[in-house]
Amino acid sequence: MRIDFVSDVACPWCAIGLNALERALERLRAQPGGFDVELHIQPFELNPGLGPDGEDAAAYLKAKYGLSDAQLAASRETLRERGAAVGFAFGERLRVWNTFDAHRLLHHAGLQGGDVQRRLKHALLVAYHRDGRNPGAADVLLELARDAGLDDDGARAVIASDAHADDVRAAERAWQQAGIRAVPSVVIDGRHLLQGTQTPDAYAQALRELAR
Repeated sequence: MRIDFVSDVACPWCAIGLNALERALERLRAQPGGFDVELHIQPFELNPGLGPDGEDAAAYLKAKYGLSDAQLAASRETLRERGAAVGFAFGERLRVWNTFDAHRLLHHAGLQGGDVQRRLKHALLVAYHRDGRNPGAADVLLELARDAGLDDDGARAVIASDAHADDVRAAERAWQQAGIRAVPSVVIDGRHLLQGTQTPDAYAQALRELAR
């Protein structure tokens, strides 16, 4: 089974969704007979127009989604609760940042094989949503690439150039043309869509049914 996880580093629900999906996959792999899955991280940008300096998070989110202070606070509390349920801790994030360079590095990681792309995705989500770090900053990207197991010289070359920019934009267009308008979106074998953040139980049940 191939699973494409379409998401953005800037999406807090994607952090919850990826952790929930992986918990579901752990359960399924532990069952008799096993459960063979290829997980691929795919790009989507929530804030493609953001400049390199980013913007104040509260002001940006309230303006974009029409939220009051109380609504924003309630939304953040919901995220903290849902995140804690699947082992993801949210911190205080004061700014929103552009994520295009993070997607370029993720694309590079996906070409390396193994588990490195998934590890890098988790590292980026933690850096952004827990630690409030800029996922477009070269020093942050290089540090996370090293931690994920990427070759230092290769990662540095990608970060310092526009490598994979066309690949990322092409992938984003392809997913949009396929009807993806919100994330996280979980696409199974290119045919079945699970939209939005699900619980581990819901992911596991849906995947079991599709496997049958």
